Amino acid sequence: MFDLNQILIAPSILSADPLNMERDLKSVEGPKGADWHHIDVMDGHFVPNLTFGLPLVKALKKITTLPLDVHIMVSNPDDVADQYLDAGADILTFHVEASKHPHRLIQTIKSSGRKAGIALNPGTALELCFPLLNDLDIVMLMSVNPGFGGQSFIPEAITRTKNLASELKKLNRLNHVRIEVDGGITTDIAKDLIAAGASVLVAGTSVYRMPNRIDAIKALRGK
Repeated sequence: MFDLNQILIAPSILSADPLNMERDLKSVEGPKGADWHHIDVMDGHFVPNLTFGLPLVKALKKITTLPLDVHIMVSNPDDVADQYLDAGADILTFHVEASKHPHRLIQTIKSSGRKAGIALNPGTALELCFPLLNDLDIVMLMSVNPGFGGQSFIPEAITRTKNLASELKKLNRLNHVRIEVDGGITTDIAKDLIAAGASVLVAGTSVYRMPNRIDAIKALRGK
């Protein structure tokens, strides 16, 4: 159970400098900084890009005490989830569109003592996650089409956030399942998403491209 007023910010390392990853991660940490580090794993099959993998997750685990929020955008999450848990993922989120056995995979993640999340693309019906809400820790709503950083926010994500929050309320799960939103989030959009029920915001360019990253995080959090 968590406090709905506790808004978590997870800067996406997709927007960090790949040649100075440790420096950039440290630049968003601190008492008023990031809550999680968000790691976008892309396989070039499920999404049209190839990014990070197991070696980087293992390396980052050694240099930070913040939870690693690992989002696997891969075509075979059922096959590789264990490897990312072993590598150090604290939160592991997979796509409901890609998993053959999502409930079983959620059980696998949770049995390892980690938090389990599912992600839904903008064109995926919310109802696909409803049978899983009693077992999940996180539902991530993509507010861009996954694959690349720096895209524009899809406004329908605000309505989808409201509808998901409404369903969680019906199930008495609103304080148990965090709604995470990922993609194109600015300070103004963050306010609307928080009002709609989101409690985790993934932000890449709106944090890492700012001159003062801690101030950018505080602005997204609304404090």
